[in-house]
Amino acid sequence: MIKNKNLDKLDSDKEAKVLAQHIRMSVLKARRVIDQIRGRSYEETLMILELMPYRASYPILKLVYSAAANASNNMGLNEADLFISKAEVNGGAIMKKLRPRARGRSYMIKKTTCHIKIVLKEKSKI
Repeated sequence: MIKNKNLDKLDSDKEAKVLAQHIRMSVLKARRVIDQIRGRSYEETLMILELMPYRASYPILKLVYSAAANASNNMGLNEADLFISKAEVNGGAIMKKLRPRARGRSYMIKKTTCHIKIVLKEKSKI
């Protein structure tokens, strides 16, 4: 069966995307938080992120707020009907600097960054 790409775009729901690049945290620490909110509704996600004890939850909370604001203002979607359809964390650039050590040696300090992408969609009313 051959699908028409134009018809698929008409059937697909509107989605609000937000991407934050070069967030100064480890990929694994951010994924630990993202895995908890993937597939949940917008209100449930806000409650979970506000009560999580991890430092990574604050930038992710700001991203979810931003994506919901994009959905309501730019696309006219209702925030109560939104859910997180896609959430992913990818590795970013690694900042490196040298720390002097004993006997003239140096030690590499690696500061990792990550890119966080969140996509909100509207629940279908079936």
